[in-house]
Amino acid sequence: MNRVAAIVLSGGEGTRLFPLTLSRCKPALCFGGRYKLIDIPISNSINSGCNKIFVVTQFLSASLHQHIFNTYRPDNFNLGFLKILSAEQKPSKQGWFKGTADAVRQNIEYLQEVPVDYFLILSGDQLYTMDYSEMLQAAVKSNADVVVAALPVGAEDCKRMGILKTDAQNKIIDFIEKPQDLSVIKHMQLLSEVDEEASQKYLGSMGIYLFKREALLNLLKEDSREDFGKHLLPTMIQRGKAAAYVFEGYWEDIGTIESFYNANIALTAKEPLLDCYDEFNPIHTTRSNLMGPKIFNTLINQSILCEGCILEADEISYSILGPRTVVKKGTIITSSYIMGHDYYNLPAKTESLPEELHIGKNCIITKSIIDKNVCIGDNVRLINKNNLSHYDGNNIYIRDGIIIVPRGATISDGFVL
Repeated sequence: MNRVAAIVLSGGEGTRLFPLTLSRCKPALCFGGRYKLIDIPISNSINSGCNKIFVVTQFLSASLHQHIFNTYRPDNFNLGFLKILSAEQKPSKQGWFKGTADAVRQNIEYLQEVPVDYFLILSGDQLYTMDYSEMLQAAVKSNADVVVAALPVGAEDCKRMGILKTDAQNKIIDFIEKPQDLSVIKHMQLLSEVDEEASQKYLGSMGIYLFKREALLNLLKEDSREDFGKHLLPTMIQRGKAAAYVFEGYWEDIGTIESFYNANIALTAKEPLLDCYDEFNPIHTTRSNLMGPKIFNTLINQSILCEGCILEADEISYSILGPRTVVKKGTIITSSYIMGHDYYNLPAKTESLPEELHIGKNCIITKSIIDKNVCIGDNVRLINKNNLSHYDGNNIYIRDGIIIVPRGATISDGFVL
């Protein structure tokens, strides 16, 4: 892997994750209480032995940059590097990145300086654990110009993924990007007609590409279109130079509020699909100097409590509480993700804001995402009493039936939704 450089694409707006992306990009979202989404591809790269990493950023990237600077020190990379490539205006190129391929193309001068044989294109907003060295072995064996990581998926996932068809040697012979009419991909099923009851019949692209160096650089110069999945990958397939690497582990693309919520709550399971307890393949993130959680007469069931929590609540069930979460007496939290706080007390006292960030007394919170640095008053009910799928309020929203309180909001005493 010392001849591979990873390029983590982290510039998407994340509009479907509003309001969580009001003040940050998707890869900067807090995940599992302790991590940010960007930690996943960077950790997979480090754990796979890839120590040359570019992170390409664009929208609302300040908190993402700060996290990377605080977490990934130069001495972690042993003759390698982690470099941030931000969108920038140039005399020869004005405007933002227009797509995944365009983001790489606009930074081609930096890539050309790196003496590697392969470039690994990664996404900054996916959840999975992968040893990229196995993908490299597949690339060397097939001698393909590009290897696409793919996994078996059901018909319900096809509309949001590129669908591949391969031959017996895993050479890609057909590709359709996000087909909305499933009849056009029936010929691409992995299984025969006798396997009608099987749920995973198709091979879906994970948006992870391993390119030979010269193949990528030449492709970006020859094909000026913007997106790998929509444009450049079909070009490589037509040339007969693309192969698939089939991945059969857990993978989730974080594209909606529902997928983000479900992926977080799934971590509270006894045996979660994403293993955050693997000490040999850790998820690297910012270190904390906080004490462990402090609990007073609270019933805790199947939940994750991060460092610095102070709990007097009645009950916490099927939930994640991020660092410095303070919950007062009588409160019940169920099936919710509380991201926690950056500090216990507000840095500057104001008349309109409380001195302490906390969840107050006698609250009921269920199926909710509470973003960072939120203060919730006493006797608040966040229960979606009218079973709404979509709602826009004053500093409170519902998406996919999930209540969301955005970063830095204050919910007054007695509020009910």
